[in-house]
Amino acid sequence: MGKKLKNSGLVGLGVVAGVAISLQFSAMAQKPVDPPLPLEELRQLADVFGLIKSDYVEKVEDKKLLTEAISGMVASLDPHSAYLDKKAYAELREGSQGKFVGLGIEIGQSEDGYIKIVAPIEDSPAWRAGIKAGDLISRLDNTPVKGLSLDESVKKMRGEPHTKVSMTILRKGEAEPLVFNITREEIHQKSVKGKIVEPGYAWVRISQFQEPTVDDLAAKIIELYKQDPNIKGLVLDLRNDPGGVLQGAIGVAAAFLPKDAAIVSTNGQLPDSKQIFYGRPEYYALRNDSDALAKLPAALKQVPMAVLVNTGSASASEIVAGALQDYKRAEIIGTQTFGKGSVQTIRQLTADTAVKLTTARYYTPNGRSIQAKGIVPDLAVDENADGDGLNALRTREADLDKHLTNDRDQEIAKSKRDELEEQLRIVALEKKRKPLEYGSADDFQLAQALNHLKGLPVQLAKPETTVVQTEAALGGIKKDLAKK
Repeated sequence: MGKKLKNSGLVGLGVVAGVAISLQFSAMAQKPVDPPLPLEELRQLADVFGLIKSDYVEKVEDKKLLTEAISGMVASLDPHSAYLDKKAYAELREGSQGKFVGLGIEIGQSEDGYIKIVAPIEDSPAWRAGIKAGDLISRLDNTPVKGLSLDESVKKMRGEPHTKVSMTILRKGEAEPLVFNITREEIHQKSVKGKIVEPGYAWVRISQFQEPTVDDLAAKIIELYKQDPNIKGLVLDLRNDPGGVLQGAIGVAAAFLPKDAAIVSTNGQLPDSKQIFYGRPEYYALRNDSDALAKLPAALKQVPMAVLVNTGSASASEIVAGALQDYKRAEIIGTQTFGKGSVQTIRQLTADTAVKLTTARYYTPNGRSIQAKGIVPDLAVDENADGDGLNALRTREADLDKHLTNDRDQEIAKSKRDELEEQLRIVALEKKRKPLEYGSADDFQLAQALNHLKGLPVQLAKPETTVVQTEAALGGIKKDLAKK
C-alpha cells in the first residue's frame, strides 16, 4: 500500500500507537554486560567520533554527538525503543499521569495533509475558544502544517503554560479561514467516560491507560449503577485507545474477571520480565494503598459484556481485550487490533533522561502472542454500515520497520486491496461523512454491540477481497513460478 494514514493522538501527550509502559524507574538495566566488550567496534566508534570532530564542516559539541549515538543505537532495535532526552522524558511522565501542557484537542491526520480536530477536550483552552470537531488546522503560528508529521505538529502545539499559539482553521461552511489565538494551559484529561445509552445498557469508554485509569473506571461504574441499578448489558469501548500504563490494563481487566484471575504474562531476557500478572491490587494499584475495585457492585462480574476495538486499539487495549476474550467474559466486536504485543520499560539514566527499552513480549491468559497479529474480533463489524472507512488504510504493527515477530504463531503475509483507485474511493467517501462521535446515536459499531447484547441481529462486515497466504504457501507459489 502507498502512504498509510496515521493514527490519531492527543495533543500534548505525545501518544504513539500502542505504548504499553511498565513503570520501572531503575538506574540502569539490571543485567551486567557480558565480557568481552567488542573492542574493535568500539575503536571504530571512537574513530568516527574523532573524524567528525576534526573534519566536519562545522564544530559539533561532544554532548550532541554522544547523545545522538545513544539515540540511534536504541532506535535501531525496534519501533518502540527510544532514548528520552529531558523534554521527551518529562512529556512521557506527564502523559502517563493524565496531565500535560497544551491546547486540549484530540487530533488526527486529514486526507488533505492538514491536521483534523477529532474532538476538543471539555473545558480545555481549545474548547473554550470555540474549536469544533471536524475543523482542519492549516497553520500553526506562521508555519503551514502540510509537510509536517503528526508528532511535529504536536510539538508546535505544546509549550510552557500561559504562552500562546495561533491556529488557522478551515471550517466547513466558512468562506474564509478562521484564526484562533489560544493560551496553553495544563490539561487534566480524564481517560474514562461513560453513560447509560438506554435503559439497562451502559457504555464505558477508555481513551488511554494512565495512572488514574483504574480509579476513574471504578468511580464511573459506581456512578452508572447509581443511575441504573439494573444494568443488563455493558459495552466497553477501547477503539483508538493506543495503550499506556500496563498496570491500568491489569486493573481494568480485573474489574470484570473473577478474583485473582491471570490477566497477562510477559517473557524476556531478564528474570523480572518472566512474570504472570494477576487481578490483585499489588499488580494494578499505583496511586495509593487502597483497592479502587473493592467497592464495585458485585453484579459487574456477571453483567453481559461487549468490547469494541479497531485498528487503533493497541497494546494495553489488546491486553484487556485478549484477557476478556480468553475467559469468554465478553464478545469482542469491531476490526482487528493494531498488534503491539511488547512491553517497554523505562530505565532512568540521569535525573532527567531515560531509555524506553523493549524488555518483553506479552501474552494473553491462554498463551497467545499478540505481537504483529493483534486481537481478531469474535464479530467483525465495520465502523460504518457501508464499510470500515479510513480504518482500512491505517498502519498496523506488522507494517512497521524492524517490528518484533510473533514468536508463537507464524506470521502471515497479507495482500490488501491497495490500488490507488480504492484508496481514493475510501477517502472521497469519508470527506462526505460527518466526524464520528463515539457513544453517539450515530455510532454504528456501538449500535451493533447493543444489538448483540439484546440478542438482535448484528450487521457483520462484508468479507474482504484479500489474499491471505502463510509464508509456507507463498514459498510454494514462488517455486511453482520458478519452474515455468
